[in-house]
Amino acid sequence: QVQLVESGGGLVQAGGYLRLSCAASGRSISSYAMGWFRQAPGKEREFVGATNWNGDNTYYEDSVKGRFTISRDNAKNTVYLQMNSLKPEDTAVYYCAASKRPTLPYYSDYVGYDYWGQGTQVTVSS
Repeated sequence: QVQLVESGGGLVQAGGYLRLSCAASGRSISSYAMGWFRQAPGKEREFVGATNWNGDNTYYEDSVKGRFTISRDNAKNTVYLQMNSLKPEDTAVYYCAASKRPTLPYYSDYVGYDYWGQGTQVTVSS
């Protein structure tokens, strides 16, 4: 069993930045694909980005390309989401997810992930 705990959320002004962390425990995630999703009130869960097992391939939803960056430090069993140039529409609860598979055919499909964190709130004010 893998436990995931997100941290780093908060309240920032538009144009600001945050770095979210997803710390895994229980088992190494060094062979797992990892993803980030977000959900705003009244909205469906939305794919944000993902990375394969060693971080050499990353994938992003169009609205965050060029602003958000996923990285991972497998030695620390942690994955990160660096969010720059934040916009009010980025406001959501952000969730970290892990797949037992090292790669995924559809990184944006939430059903491909086996473990989820509790989420961390990101609020961007205008």
